[in-house]
Amino acid sequence: MGRQRPDTPTLEEVAARAGVGRGTVSRVINNAAGVKESTRRLVQQAIAELGYVPNLAARSLAGRRADAVALVMTEPDWRQFAEPFFSEIVRTLGDTLTETGLQLLLTLVRSDTERSRFLEYARGGRVDGVLVMSVHADDPLPDMLAEARLPTVLLGRRSGDESISYVDADNVGGARSAVTRLVEQGRRAIATITGPLDMYAAQCRLRGYQEALDLAGLPGSASLVAEGDFTEESGRHAMAELLSRHPEIDGVLAASDTTAAGALTALRAAGRRVPEDVAVIGFDDFPLARRTDPPLTTVRQPLEEIGRAMVRLLQEEMEEPSVAWRHVILRTELVVRESA
Repeated sequence: MGRQRPDTPTLEEVAARAGVGRGTVSRVINNAAGVKESTRRLVQQAIAELGYVPNLAARSLAGRRADAVALVMTEPDWRQFAEPFFSEIVRTLGDTLTETGLQLLLTLVRSDTERSRFLEYARGGRVDGVLVMSVHADDPLPDMLAEARLPTVLLGRRSGDESISYVDADNVGGARSAVTRLVEQGRRAIATITGPLDMYAAQCRLRGYQEALDLAGLPGSASLVAEGDFTEESGRHAMAELLSRHPEIDGVLAASDTTAAGALTALRAAGRRVPEDVAVIGFDDFPLARRTDPPLTTVRQPLEEIGRAMVRLLQEEMEEPSVAWRHVILRTELVVRESA
């Protein structure tokens, strides 16, 4: 067997192997016009024989594309990756990007070290744009990407003053419609289990809950609010805590379907019937909502539309980097099933 090369081949070595100039090799790599087909084949053969890998940073500086988009997941809690929301969004974005010819690269960025490393990677021309999901209020990554002039679109937003391009659902309106249904059913002691309140989506769903109570003239109380983290476990614990404080609870809005599933488990353990004693509404409309006992009334987020809108905005920023940031908020829909 021959001795393995101690380092990667250079552009000059490819040129020497093909018997052409360095500029000709560069034009072939960048798929530029003006190269004879026979010469192009010689260069491509030399690249294959030497195992040459083009310098992506140099191609980026030359105005070329990597034909890849990074999906950055910034959630520091590993449990969150088991939640349906993540898999549904990844699937939707992957399907949408397949139609564009862009490759989807999934990466986790959860610390200062990982942020710096990813920023260096992205600035090196390895991706044409960045999609960011699960952003918390104090996450500096979107601003770092903006300062680096990298096309970026967020799923959701860090606050009501978000300047980076984003696509979001109408979380306030969705929560308001859910609580309004509970009120219309005659529920008067309505509680809510929120998501993590350092996330703007969770804050908005809490605001919608409070607005609906105000509109109905029902008294609000901090003791009717329990903070969760979108997981089933947090829903179970929060529901048990709420029942201990307010045994009279007859309606619950949970900030996600998985949280609602946990609440159903706690209500069953406490001997409460759903919906006869306590009506429960979730948020998201994942397949899980149809499998709970009873099937879950929930607020549907238009995940397919969200994915398509994110890709569309990112492509627009990739084509016109100087355009203003864009903000898109999509409508939600209350899906009525047996739990409320």
